[in-house]
Amino acid sequence: MVNRPIILGVSGASGLIYAVRALKYLLSADYAIELVASKATYMVWQEETGMRMPPDPIQQEQFWREQAGVETAGKLNCHPWGNVGANIASGSFRTLGMLVMPCSMSTVGKLATGLSSDLLERAADVQLKEGRKLVIVPRETPFSLIHLRNLTALAEAGARIVPAIPAWYHRPQTIEDLVDFVVARALDQFEIDCVPLERWKEEGRE
Repeated sequence: MVNRPIILGVSGASGLIYAVRALKYLLSADYAIELVASKATYMVWQEETGMRMPPDPIQQEQFWREQAGVETAGKLNCHPWGNVGANIASGSFRTLGMLVMPCSMSTVGKLATGLSSDLLERAADVQLKEGRKLVIVPRETPFSLIHLRNLTALAEAGARIVPAIPAWYHRPQTIEDLVDFVVARALDQFEIDCVPLERWKEEGRE
């Protein structure tokens, strides 16, 4: 198992399947994950799936594992959104960085202005101040000028922006194939290669 954990932040944007697929591949590859879902995520999850995400961290761990289809591999630690005293709120807690997927424009705006009103935002702010990797996967369309300026501010501060935009050169056959492309490209930013993706090859060469 990789010693340092990776933080997975899940905000209240549509497209929670992105978080589920990322979790599936990271756990299957035996990574340790510190997961925090924002308050709005609970409402969005119920709207998208008809299921209620439990607030209790232990029950939530089981819930996420069931959604990802990974019972025991890896290590998963879930945090309440309001617990700003959690380990991931401190720069002294060493991590591989943080992936926020999907990331709402509300979360983008708060991160771009240095606001930390919950644990997800605080953990992301810590990555920036410590010079660690922060990867943002915005899930919104179209972008307003305000959205674009906030994303630019985050990029200038050191974050990597990986929009939830799939490709077709790997000839996707399912929705999961499209989602997995985005997940793979987001994890590439951490140099994590655990998603079975048909990568681009020059024609006639292996």
